[in-house]
Amino acid sequence: MMKLSILDQSPVPEGSTPAEALAETASLAIEADRLGYHRFWVSEHHAARGLAGSSPEVLMAHLAAVTTRIRIGSGAVLLPHYSAYKVAENFRVLEALYPGRIDLGLGRAAGGGALAARALQENRTGGAELYELQIQDLLSYLYGAPDESHRFAGLETSPQVSTAPELWLLGSSRDSAALAARLGTGYAYARFINNDGGGMAVRSFWSSFRPSPAASAPQALVSVFAVCAETSAEADRLAASMDLSLVQLEKGHVSTGTPSVETALGYNYTPYDRFRIEDNRRRMVIGSPDEVRRQFTALMEEYQCEEIMFATLVHRYEDKLKSLRLIADACGLHGGAGVN
Repeated sequence: MMKLSILDQSPVPEGSTPAEALAETASLAIEADRLGYHRFWVSEHHAARGLAGSSPEVLMAHLAAVTTRIRIGSGAVLLPHYSAYKVAENFRVLEALYPGRIDLGLGRAAGGGALAARALQENRTGGAELYELQIQDLLSYLYGAPDESHRFAGLETSPQVSTAPELWLLGSSRDSAALAARLGTGYAYARFINNDGGGMAVRSFWSSFRPSPAASAPQALVSVFAVCAETSAEADRLAASMDLSLVQLEKGHVSTGTPSVETALGYNYTPYDRFRIEDNRRRMVIGSPDEVRRQFTALMEEYQCEEIMFATLVHRYEDKLKSLRLIADACGLHGGAGVN
């Protein structure tokens, strides 16, 4: 049986507030836990009016507190902005509070504009070019201690706990797959960012994986945008909000929230906008429950993985919740059968 997981970016719907968006994320996590989803990850974005999730660690603590079984993770902590030691201690605290349920997903994107990146890295030296070294440091801090050759030899990471979070690298290229394989972490391929070459990247990860203190065997998943409704026509209509969101993002427009279906359908698209929508749809899984299940099965075969993670960027929370339930039922998740 396939594993299904959720990435929620706490999008702010048009006409709503960031506080309401975060509350909806929590409600969604509770329902995902009930339905039998495997993981629930939250993202990190800065100075983004349309996305409320700027601090995944803080939000994770709340989500883990209101759920009971589902793994809670970051998709992702943007490591170049921070001290690897501080990130390790944040996640050790989470692991101590919720043992066996915490995932530490890492990324190296800016997570916002140049001004936000400068503010996040104020008084810091280095940056993305030190990313591999930071991950190596995290491996030391989370799964043992820095050895004698390390610049912080003997440093302990608090609190001392008997378990550790799962470590994942998020990426959308063969370079990120190679890095995850070389360092021995899990690998999450972001197909919702890059639709090209993902299967080859994940297969290369499988073949070149080196065991590490973080993982003795490789784990991989693929993440996509997904919208499910009772009919393919309704799913297509709901996805119009996502179409317009991505067009506006690519144009550099400041988002004021996920547009309603009515706003999206009434938008005056240029021919190039239409071309971009068609191309962006390649990164999405959209359809009825049976259609979504078939597309997920095809993705698992293409990527040689047993886990699909998806983000649903629609305007109404009720439609997002319905999509979640329909997918759980169609894919036979424990707890999902017969849910309306």
